[in-house]
Amino acid sequence: MTASTDEVAHEQAYLDRLYARLDELRERTATELATVRRTGPSGTHQNRSERDAFATLHEVRLAQLEAVEDRLAFGRLDLRGGARRYVGRVGLSDDEQTQLLVDWRAPAAQSFYQATAAAPADVVRRRHLATRRRVVTGLEDEVLDLDQLDQAEQATLSGEGALMAAVGAARTGRMADIVATIQAEQDRVIRSDLGGVLVVQGGPGTGKTAVALHRAAYLLYTHRERLARSGVLVVGPNSLFLRYIEQVLPSLGETGVVMSTPGELFPGVRGVEDEAGEVAALKGDRRMARVISRAVRARQRVPSGVRRLEVEGFVLELRPEAVAGARSRARRTRRPHNAARAGFLKDLLGHLAGELATAMRTELSVENRASMIADLRESPDVRRELNLAWMPLTPQQVVADLFASSEALEAAAPELSGAERELLRRDPRAAWTVADVPLLDEAAELLGEDDTALRLAAARAEAQRAAELGFARATLSSGAGGGLVSADMLAARFSDSGPALSVAERAENDRTWAFGHVVVDEAQELSPMMWRLLMRRCPARSMTLVGDVAQVGSAAGASSWASVLDPYVAGRWRLEELTVNYRTPAAVMRLASEVLAAAGVSASSPQSVREGQWPPTAATIPPGLVHGDPASLSAVVDEVKAEIGQLGSGRLAVLAPAPAVGALHEALVRALPEGTVGTGRAALDSPVVVLGVRDAKGLEFDTVVLVEPAGILAASPRGANDLYVAMTRPTQRLRVLTPGPLPPGLDSLG
Repeated sequence: MTASTDEVAHEQAYLDRLYARLDELRERTATELATVRRTGPSGTHQNRSERDAFATLHEVRLAQLEAVEDRLAFGRLDLRGGARRYVGRVGLSDDEQTQLLVDWRAPAAQSFYQATAAAPADVVRRRHLATRRRVVTGLEDEVLDLDQLDQAEQATLSGEGALMAAVGAARTGRMADIVATIQAEQDRVIRSDLGGVLVVQGGPGTGKTAVALHRAAYLLYTHRERLARSGVLVVGPNSLFLRYIEQVLPSLGETGVVMSTPGELFPGVRGVEDEAGEVAALKGDRRMARVISRAVRARQRVPSGVRRLEVEGFVLELRPEAVAGARSRARRTRRPHNAARAGFLKDLLGHLAGELATAMRTELSVENRASMIADLRESPDVRRELNLAWMPLTPQQVVADLFASSEALEAAAPELSGAERELLRRDPRAAWTVADVPLLDEAAELLGEDDTALRLAAARAEAQRAAELGFARATLSSGAGGGLVSADMLAARFSDSGPALSVAERAENDRTWAFGHVVVDEAQELSPMMWRLLMRRCPARSMTLVGDVAQVGSAAGASSWASVLDPYVAGRWRLEELTVNYRTPAAVMRLASEVLAAAGVSASSPQSVREGQWPPTAATIPPGLVHGDPASLSAVVDEVKAEIGQLGSGRLAVLAPAPAVGALHEALVRALPEGTVGTGRAALDSPVVVLGVRDAKGLEFDTVVLVEPAGILAASPRGANDLYVAMTRPTQRLRVLTPGPLPPGLDSLG
């Protein structure tokens, strides 16, 4: 970008003023927080509550001020009448409440993203500020009303330089926010209403993930009072992806969001992905809800005959019809298994108390009823038989026992074929998988807890919370916190023993937590059973779902959004489509589209904003890569070395069929300098990474070396979708390596 020296100097002076104000606010907030912390936990409950309230306010504010250091201001609007409005990551005012910087999410900033020459909305000029650390490095002006500018001003650069600079920049291994370059179609999605389910459909590179994260930040800003109470859940496909995006929301000033993979949505379980596609697809089938329900009901048993119970020297008879009657009455309450168990036990203990009174030849009076029930509870025979009839259960017990027994599966899953039931069989000691997680959640929903003690505690806590909420509102009545902290947030932190967990921390560990909004990335991959879980997490059905049905790789995934959503929100979901590809060069995108077309998959390709400097290329390597053939591995290593030489800075990904990933990773680690090839969650911080297609979803790299595309294509019934995903990861270069003929669609590379 180019601009006059005077213009750059003017913007630098203003940027210096903004950073000076930011530093001042940081120092002031840190001092206030230190003062509050020094007061210690002594004093009355009100004193402690006040301390915790202000500590929370200062902690949240300081975290936000620290997170917006990079590119604090990135835009300026020149309006008709001469007013100027600077746009940035956070709103800033001076001590006289004069606005210095407008938060990008505020209504006053909307025209920065949506104004055009045809609909300028009083905008004369839109200026993009390019900065590095705290220095202005360039300016770009888009003039929307040329008549309002003099000749000197018209000489400033006009165009889309800011966007193209961002598109062409080398990747760092982490997703950057797009707050400075949000385009009009993206901004419309970001600012869409909170209510209902918004589906954002878009092909590769359209910015779906970035839009979803910026939407989460916008909703937290616009509906803070509501969402601060209930929180926002962001679900991403895998832990590598979450690491890739983890910096985006903090850079936008939001640090209180719960982020999770599908395999982590059941507290205490981290599901691994080690199942065949047909097993995962079966576990994700809606029929499994009925299977789990029957498995729970099967644990509510009626004995096959009369049971004789010894109690204090007397022998009582527990008859099947008495157990069946108590079970029927407990089931009619429609309470979950563990919660209904209390009524079942009370019912049978009352029945047995009558039997005991008869055996003792005494009346069952109010006075002796309690002591007789106590005697019954002490009897080993009674405890054994009542537990056998209605055992307290955990979700893990139900699912593990079900899958360990052919007999249990046959009883609980009559609608499944014998072959399907055999697919579900597993060692009860085996690790839980991602596909098991919604089954555990389904079981937990049916089991519940024995909540007698919890209900008593809740009644006491409600009175306490009412008092705390009143004090929190009084604390904020003067406007302290600038709207960043709600009364509910402060009340949630009050505790006799010091600050409680934040909303995000509590929500993360509470299976029954009801989130105010849920964002799901790669939503097309989720199974019907996983959708049941997510709908339970968000009873308000306020969701943002982003994905592309043309990229679905899971056998349990969605073929259409209507099939996923109509069972839950028919008439309450809406579709927005992103049509511009900001990542993938057009030359690569055309080739990827040909692969889908050759496989008979119908999909509309997004329009790339650039042709690309390098056309895709292909080369032949020796066969045997998946078996660790040395010649094949050596050929791939040589190709990667050559691509690194072409790449310079940026990131390179080697994408291969899953069975070859391990051997390729080891070969490249041996051949390249130490630290070049990354692994695990830290892989994205290294210049080179080796991945299977599943782990590459949602990621982007400067260069992709795609190995054995025919192997990816043949790996699953949706191999064409996986190959399409792999081909659309590069921002610059695509190199295809094959041991044999290229698959249809790629054969044009010759």
